[in-house]
Amino acid sequence: MKQEKDNLLMIFTRNPELGKCKTRLAATVGDQVALDIYTFLLEHTVQITKDLNVTKEVHYSQNKNDNDLWEAAIYNKMEQSGSDLGKRMEYAFAAGFEKGYQNIIIIGSDMYDLNQIDLEHAFTTLKTHDYVIGPAEDGGYYLFGMKSLNSQVFKNKIWGTDSVLKDTLEDLKKENIKLLEVRNDIDYYEDIKDIAAFQKFLD
Repeated sequence: MKQEKDNLLMIFTRNPELGKCKTRLAATVGDQVALDIYTFLLEHTVQITKDLNVTKEVHYSQNKNDNDLWEAAIYNKMEQSGSDLGKRMEYAFAAGFEKGYQNIIIIGSDMYDLNQIDLEHAFTTLKTHDYVIGPAEDGGYYLFGMKSLNSQVFKNKIWGTDSVLKDTLEDLKKENIKLLEVRNDIDYYEDIKDIAAFQKFLD
């Protein structure tokens, strides 16, 4: 199937380990609740990606797991490579384009405010644009896609800060880009306290 061959979704994920994930959220709710919430977000990411008609890769922060919620029959598994997030994303995109994919999109694994239709729309958008970006409320982005490798977008960024999106758009100011709807990722207690799906973790 042509779409399967051309389109690649890369999911960057941290290994769900106590005390090592969602540390800013854990500062308020504790390590165990933060881990439970992160596992819930991982499961949500599986649900919104498993049926996508694209090739799917899961990029682990370390130690890829052959027996976890990411089914090997659906997801190709690999480890991230690089000293910071920018280098890791650049390496992953470069490898994807070297494999011959025409449209590559990267997302994280902590977006509750995202669904399968959003991802299908993002891939459709790449048919008529060279870049697609999903802006996050915190000044970063929750989705980034492109048709060919542009290493500049991964350089000179202070990752995890509210300047990432602005600096990325500056790199692309002469390019054909499409901005998607602003969405909220889950980093702090304030990001989940009013969302019904998370109340079972907070009671």
